[in-house]
Amino acid sequence: MLVLGIESSCDETSVAIVKDGKEVLANVINSQIKIHERFGGVVPEIASRNHVYQISLVFEEAFKIAQIQPEEIDLVAVTQGPGLVGSLLVGVNAAKTFALMYDKPLLAVHHLAGHIYANAIEHDMKFPCIALLVSGGNTELIYMKDHFDFEIIGQTLDDAVGEAYDKVARVVGLPYPGGPHVDRLAHLGKETYVLPRVYLEENSYNFSFSGLKSAVINLVHNAEQRKESIRVEDLCATFQNSVTEVLVHKTLKLAKEKNCDTIIVAGGVSANQGLKERFMQEAKDRFTIYIPSIKYCTDNAAMIAVCGYYQYKKNPKTEDFTLNADPSLPLKSL
Repeated sequence: MLVLGIESSCDETSVAIVKDGKEVLANVINSQIKIHERFGGVVPEIASRNHVYQISLVFEEAFKIAQIQPEEIDLVAVTQGPGLVGSLLVGVNAAKTFALMYDKPLLAVHHLAGHIYANAIEHDMKFPCIALLVSGGNTELIYMKDHFDFEIIGQTLDDAVGEAYDKVARVVGLPYPGGPHVDRLAHLGKETYVLPRVYLEENSYNFSFSGLKSAVINLVHNAEQRKESIRVEDLCATFQNSVTEVLVHKTLKLAKEKNCDTIIVAGGVSANQGLKERFMQEAKDRFTIYIPSIKYCTDNAAMIAVCGYYQYKKNPKTEDFTLNADPSLPLKSL
């Protein structure tokens, strides 16, 4: 089964072709990082405009790499949401146009489900499992009894973890996107500063990173007032340890409570080396940890195609051409 995946929820324009939910024949990604870097974050109008410029070129490149014809596609899977509405609309309209031209079934995919199912490319999904979803816009702990059975146990009460990384990076003068730079410098420093570990109440699986972010801002501000220099590597190491300790602790606690042997880490922050290392140090002897390769951690269409494949197998209900983007689409079970 050949699935065409289309992803345009934020600032990556991506088209992929995946065979039988496993074999990635093409996964073309056009990133806008350089465009948005000077603004310190994604500008929605600029992002959607660039999706319009790039979508046809990315389509052509994907079919060229896969060496197949459009008529050979069996299913079109596209990100419906959540995301930036202008960006989402470019992908949704491209998917509807392709499906109409070639008379192919059209499937709407949830962006966060796509991140979870990025793990299915290189691993066999095993249930029950716990999924830790960490990205620029989301931090969630999800219990899955089966395919597309999502029970959200915990989520962020304020900033998502990726958002916190970007804000801390900005405070210490690192470029956008800040996460990879903080991660890199953290490995060069030591935990010499004092920052809070925010666990909330004892039995809570929710997260809060706003206070930690504010603690970093206050620490830097107070140092500047005292004319003291900040050891950026050490501050990054301290901040990263504060984040990863809480993420891993709550994930392992939930896995033990639910008697799950498998933990899935998904989303853009799953590329964070510090998070990977802490999971492997604390969980490798008790749990099986699935983390995608870096190329499948950030937004990409291969994960949407794979998610579409498994979604169609579980429920072959498809969409008509009234399909619209939904920037606030909730994650629901099938």
